[in-house]
Amino acid sequence: MTTVIVDYESGNLHSAEKAFQRMAAEVDAGKVVVTSDPDTVRGATRVVLPGDGAFPACRKELFDHRGLFEAIEEVVIGQACPFMGICIGMQMLATRGLEYSETPGFDWIGGTVGPITPSDASMKVPHMGWNDLVIDRPHPVLDGISDGDHAYFVHSYQFRVDDPAHLLAHVDYGGDITAVVGRDTLVGTQFHPEKSQSTGLRIIANFLKWAP
Repeated sequence: MTTVIVDYESGNLHSAEKAFQRMAAEVDAGKVVVTSDPDTVRGATRVVLPGDGAFPACRKELFDHRGLFEAIEEVVIGQACPFMGICIGMQMLATRGLEYSETPGFDWIGGTVGPITPSDASMKVPHMGWNDLVIDRPHPVLDGISDGDHAYFVHSYQFRVDDPAHLLAHVDYGGDITAVVGRDTLVGTQFHPEKSQSTGLRIIANFLKWAP
């Protein structure tokens, strides 16, 4: 078994790599590799797409790595390989993003990534720091996670799903903010599980054990 963390030069992957390697060892989930090689991606049993920065820039970086997105799509959509998107990697699942300009996403989970607009004008954007999860519907990746468990966020835009059934968890930040989305073999977290201590490590372990 091989979990691939996709490296497309969008953020520091060191903490994600260490967290996934630690939990893979604990749950006997095989090896974890960081790669930008399409052929290595094609050999994955699980794919993780992280991302930091702006939606358009991350999409451009991903598609500038020749053949990388096509390899991801081949194994994730074509072969139903379990997929986890983290932060902008999760937002890429959407139909489109509205950061700076309208930019197409993967359209794997219908929805739009738009600006966070808290109802209380005194609440700062970006939404940054710890927040309490509210579980909207059960999912194997959220096994053992309860309302009130903390996760670490840093973002100015959020994924608004078209179908409420694809919203797995949210947080309150002057209104509901999407925290976890999912359908079929796809799941995404707006927060950084690798920075979310015990909650995040549990989610990573659950993903590595998930057999949809």
